[in-house]
Amino acid sequence: MTALFEPFTLRDVTIPNRVWMPPMCQYSAAPEGPEAGVPHDWHFAHYAARAAGGTGLVIVEATAVAPEGRISPYDLGIWNDTQVEAFRRITRFLTGQGTVPAIQLAHAGRKASTDQPWKGGAPLGPDAYGWRPLAPSAVPFDERHPVPAELTAEEIRAIVGQFADAARRALAAGFEIAEIHGAHGYLIHEFLSPHSNHRTDAYGGSYENRTRFALEVVDAVREVWPDDKPLFFRVSATDWLEEGGWTPDDTVRFARDLQAHGIDLLDVSTGGNAAAVRIPTGPGYQVPFAARVKAETTLPVAAVGLITDAEQAEKILSNGEADAVLLGRELLRNPSWARHAARELGGEVRVPDQYHRSV
Repeated sequence: MTALFEPFTLRDVTIPNRVWMPPMCQYSAAPEGPEAGVPHDWHFAHYAARAAGGTGLVIVEATAVAPEGRISPYDLGIWNDTQVEAFRRITRFLTGQGTVPAIQLAHAGRKASTDQPWKGGAPLGPDAYGWRPLAPSAVPFDERHPVPAELTAEEIRAIVGQFADAARRALAAGFEIAEIHGAHGYLIHEFLSPHSNHRTDAYGGSYENRTRFALEVVDAVREVWPDDKPLFFRVSATDWLEEGGWTPDDTVRFARDLQAHGIDLLDVSTGGNAAAVRIPTGPGYQVPFAARVKAETTLPVAAVGLITDAEQAEKILSNGEADAVLLGRELLRNPSWARHAARELGGEVRVPDQYHRSV
């Protein structure tokens, strides 16, 4: 059996293969009213297609734990029961196809309240469904973004509670795995990095203080998330800054802390917290960061970043650089990537009965 199509078990959940879909925002929910943040037909069709295509794990896009935690007014949310009921339709279908349904719980922090990316992604004001973003420090992401409101200690504690409440709802919605979004310059990442965290209280300054909020979120979610279900954490392994940012050394140290607090897998990405940095993109450009965490800790890892073909994905796993691969853009292009890869590598993947003619 190829490494790519070996099952992978964490706690009591077995994922049928190592071809995973990362969270990718669709920016397609209603921006206000009773349908705000609610998944609808587009979301169902989008995720259902990847499940029918053989993807082992589907992580639903960054889903806000509160209205002000959305990246855009058009993001999904999981702060009310209407959203939970709509998600059940998606999780039922994914589970029925043998795909494990997961969800990424998120708060956008200072990068919140922006337009859909195909409309330019500019910050939005109250006249366009927008709001003032929140952050660890009153430091804007760049010159286009507004100065965010600096969170008080009481507000920080409230957001920790929002993550826990969101996890409870995710469980009720039928998700088997939850992932906490601590990457890409959103709220948790903003606390982690000295580039964006200029606080002088218990949540800023030292490594221990800057990681405090993240670990409080993990503890709060782990407390309500069942012991038999895995909990992931997505990290940006580097800010790509020469100094003054979050570093790969920090990530390795943090991985050990996360594992001690009940995280079962680290989803390793990079960047997103510092504007105008130069990132040396190329095939598998983020894989070495996942490989380092895997080599220097005992925490399982998933690799992401311009992984596009079957041989490349298989090599990452067979070389021991990661335990699973996350294919983003490639799964947007080809919902049945897993089936094609299985045919190419001689692996096996579930095919829906209705598609038996394609085998």
